[in-house]
Amino acid sequence: MISASVPNNTGNPIGVFDSGVGGLTVVHALMERLPCEKIIYFGDTARVPYGVKSTETIIGYARQIAGFLLARDVKMLIVACNTMSAVAYEEIRRLSAVPVLDVIEAGADMALVATKTKRVGVIGTPATINSEAYTRAIHSRDKEISVFSQACPLFVPLVEEGWLDHPATRLIVREYLAPILAQRIDTLVLGCTHYPLLKPLLRETAGPDIMLVDSALAVAEMASRLLQEKGMETPGRVNPEHRFFVTDAPYRFQKTGESFLGHSLAPLEIVRW
Repeated sequence: MISASVPNNTGNPIGVFDSGVGGLTVVHALMERLPCEKIIYFGDTARVPYGVKSTETIIGYARQIAGFLLARDVKMLIVACNTMSAVAYEEIRRLSAVPVLDVIEAGADMALVATKTKRVGVIGTPATINSEAYTRAIHSRDKEISVFSQACPLFVPLVEEGWLDHPATRLIVREYLAPILAQRIDTLVLGCTHYPLLKPLLRETAGPDIMLVDSALAVAEMASRLLQEKGMETPGRVNPEHRFFVTDAPYRFQKTGESFLGHSLAPLEIVRW
């Protein structure tokens, strides 16, 4: 989904925000798909996880962060946090004069293409699952698809801790996926941008016959198409400047982020509200 008004700001950065380290999966996908674009990333590391917080609290955080990025003249906002997409997307779109993309619509599009049996599983935070945002988005495209959802509240803390291949994480992955795999799904939507960091464990547990839908890849493709359609692409640039804002700078954020991106992060800039 996007807002209607698009200013002439081709050289401006893309703004991406998330509750913590998970949105770096979107940053990675954007860097691969749009290597000439500058990116400003905001990770609300002091207040993660969002998925167990109230709707009112999440909307308040979303307003605050969107305003921060819009004040830095971004040409597009990408809501990398599925929880914020589920409960605060309309509020963010109302505040923004630039296009707003969200991972839920992108993930629903990809799930529609991926499923052959029309049996789709969705895993996410409690807030995302309780909102039924993925179910609505998928059914708006095809009402015949059966959607089976499972909240996985421990995944975000495990990723933020950097426990990507810990024995405890393996056990929890098996416990969470068991009920949804029993529904004979053929497609599993990773309904949180933290979850692709667990993709090796999720793939191992789900098995080779189940397609994993990574909404980070989907939203990067959507962003590319939109920039082309609106003539907002940045002309070729060598090593575009990226900035990374966080509300706290735990060592594990830098370590996990650099491990995933494959290179060092720019110096983290701390935001104190």
